[in-house]
This record gives sequence, structure tokens and C-alpha cells, in this order.
Amino acid sequence: MSKRKSKESISTNGECISQVQKVLRERLCYHYATGKLFGIEHQYRHLLELLKRTTIHGESNSALIIGPRGSGKTALLNHVLKDLMEIKQVKENLLEVRLNGLLQTNDKVALKEITRQLRLENVVGDKVFGSFAENLAFLLEALRKGNRTSSCPVLFILDEFDLFVHHKNQTLLYNLFDISQSAQTPVTVIGLTCRRDILELFEKRVKSRFSHRQIYVLNSFDFKQYVKIFKEQLSLPADFPDETFAQKWNNNVQHLSVDKTVNDVLQSLFHYTKDLRSLHFLLMLAVSNVTVHHPLITASDLQEASKQYRMDSKANIVHGLSVLEICLIIAMKHLNDVYEGEPFNFQMVYNEFQKFIQRKAHCMYNFEKPVVMKAFEHLLQLELVKPIEKPSVRTQREYLLMKLLLDNTQIMDALQAPASFRCKQGMQEVPRIPVWEEEGENKGKTPLDDVPERRSGRFTQKTVTT
Repeated sequence: MSKRKSKESISTNGECISQVQKVLRERLCYHYATGKLFGIEHQYRHLLELLKRTTIHGESNSALIIGPRGSGKTALLNHVLKDLMEIKQVKENLLEVRLNGLLQTNDKVALKEITRQLRLENVVGDKVFGSFAENLAFLLEALRKGNRTSSCPVLFILDEFDLFVHHKNQTLLYNLFDISQSAQTPVTVIGLTCRRDILELFEKRVKSRFSHRQIYVLNSFDFKQYVKIFKEQLSLPADFPDETFAQKWNNNVQHLSVDKTVNDVLQSLFHYTKDLRSLHFLLMLAVSNVTVHHPLITASDLQEASKQYRMDSKANIVHGLSVLEICLIIAMKHLNDVYEGEPFNFQMVYNEFQKFIQRKAHCMYNFEKPVVMKAFEHLLQLELVKPIEKPSVRTQREYLLMKLLLDNTQIMDALQAPASFRCKQGMQEVPRIPVWEEEGENKGKTPLDDVPERRSGRFTQKTVTT
């Protein structure tokens, strides 16, 4: 009997956890409106009133939503449209046309997309139009003469608006703004862009037909509001099926919001970027760890998520390199330190590597030059090394000037991971790193001497073992 109850409780908890994952994933991944906007309430009211004039009163308008990437321009527009669609009159009549400057790269492609989204392919058929304006006017006239007695309001949403400015003669923008100024079909044009100088890119005839309405969106909230956003994004809604679990979850979120470790993680991300998409990504990594056996998010989950978010991709690549490739990177780092960042070539790196081999032949494998060259070319393919000049027929590969794309911090972080030192030829022990014997204060030092975890290592015959 107890086993049956335990199985039922596990299945119930499993369904509850699945529901939690569904609710939070939809909110964090698809940016669904959660009932409140953060810091842009004034812009929301302005845009809502503007679109109501078109959808309810039949006025034509145009406006630009301007703000840096990740500031919430698209979220603001989607939130306004969601609330507008709750009005029956708007839901039945409003037609949306969404264009993107990355996809509709010229006016011809844009016009085909407008025709497709308005579902007027059959009306257009094989008709030939003399100009873009004539074609667009025909499409809007077809809507006027449809089944409905009155004209349907049309909302044009142009994402990556600044890319449309570079179309030939700005024909698309001119005709859209021209129609929005006329007393024909009610049309509103909303552009979304991250360029503040967008008006300076308009031609005179386009600028004269634009209404000059600009809505600026900025992440102006402080850290206290940022923590509040963190709580609201993680909290479960009041209509969650399991009220007991929802209350327990929300209490845990409240506890996390005042936890010092969590605040340190949020403070670090807040100073790095105020982009809410970055916060969503961090929370998504933490939510992914929620299971039946781990039903609540902990501070350690957020710490681990922060490490994954801030993880250096180049340092991760170094973790998977062979011993020979790591030794070449150390040799290049040494050349950078000695010659103060001057470019080097393969022959210089090979000579430096050979010095290591000659001094410490008992602890380092000797590789033939073609093998070392192959390892060097692999580093070039991984873009850890970059040529500073174009290859020419006259210049041999060995003497082509290169530049290391890793800084000292990235190299040290990569060398701290024991897995990065494991030889891929069946050896599991950590290889020994050769010592650079120099005069002065650097005499007998290795690049690992500055790493805290390596300072306690054993030093034998000027080699480092871990």
C-alpha cells in the first residue's frame, strides 16, 4: 500500500514539475507577456493609444520604436497587440503584416511577402503593374472591395527598420508612409530599430511623409527593480494547478531574492548587461536543473548557471587540445611576453619548443617538425592563432607572421583544468610543463607559477608536476 502511494506521489510530483517547466520555459524562451512590463509603462500607454486610433477610429499613423538591442522593443509591441486583440472589433478587422530587413532584402521580395500575408495571391494573379506604388495601391484597394463593407485597418510592422532604408530609392518606405498620410485605407506603419540616427538616413521625400513619432525604449531600472524582475519572472502564476506547490515554490523564490550568493550573481550580471534576455537565459539554465528529486531552485543552481553563462568559449577550446598543442600555446605565450606582443612565425615557435625539448628531454616527448606543423595548423583552424598578413606564393608557411588570439588570463584559466593536460594517447597522468631558464627574476619559472592551484606543486629538477 505504501509503495502504491509513493508511486502515485512521484507521478503527481512529476506532472507538477512538468507543468512548472512548461510555464517557465514559455515565459523565458518565448518572452510571453506575464501581465506586466518592466520600466516601459509610459511607452506602452503611448503605443496602445496610437494603435487604438487606427484599429477603432480608422486613423492612419506611423511611428518608430527606437532602443538598443535587448531593451524590449519587440516585447513592448507584442504586449500591446495582445491587449488589443482582446477587443472584439480589433480582433475581427485588424490585418498584420510583419516584415524583417534581414529577410526582405529588396522591395520586390517585400511586396511578395505583403501579398502573401494579406492572402491576396489569387487577386493579384498574373497582373502586371507599372510601378511599386500601383501594385501596393491595388492590394489595399482589394481589401476595400472585399466582403466587408468598410476597409480593414492594416498594421505594417518593420523589424530591423534601418535595413529597409538601404533599399533602392527607399520606394517601400516612401509608399507606406505616403499611404499612412492619405485618407484611404487606415494604415499604421511601426518600425523597430536600434539606430538613433535613423531619421538622418531618410530621403527628403520619405522624411516629409513620416509623422516623426518616436518612442524610445531604454533599460532604466536600478538593481532593486532588477531583483524584483527576477522574482516576477521565476514566480508561478496564481492559476497554477497545484496551489500548495506553487506557494512553496514562490516562497523559495522570495528566499532566493534576499540570499547574498544569489544577489552577488545578479549583481554581476546586472553590471555586465541590463538586457533581460540575458537574465532569461540565466534563469533558463537554472530551471533546467529542476527535477522530481530536485524540485526547487537553489543558490548553487544559479551560481552554476552563471558560470555556464560567463564561460569563455576560447578557454573551453583549449581544454580539449592535445599536449603538443598546449605546449605550442605556452611557447607562443612566452614569445609574446619576451617580445612584448610582436608577431611571430611557426619557425620561432618551433625553435622555442625545441629549446624546451633539449633542456628537459627526460620529461618531454620529441616530435618531428611535420607533426608540430600539423598541430600548429590545427590551432590556426580553431582560430586560436591568426595570420596578420595574407599568404603569398613567395612566403613559406613556416615564416608567415602570426598573432595569438588568447590573452594570458584565458591561457591560465585553461591550464588550471586538469583535463586539459591529459595526453590523448592513453596516458592519464598530467604531463610536465617545461621550465624557461632565463636570467633575472623570471629564471626557473613556468607559466603555471602564477596559478594559485599550482604553487603548492612539487618542484623537481626545475620541472613542475601536479
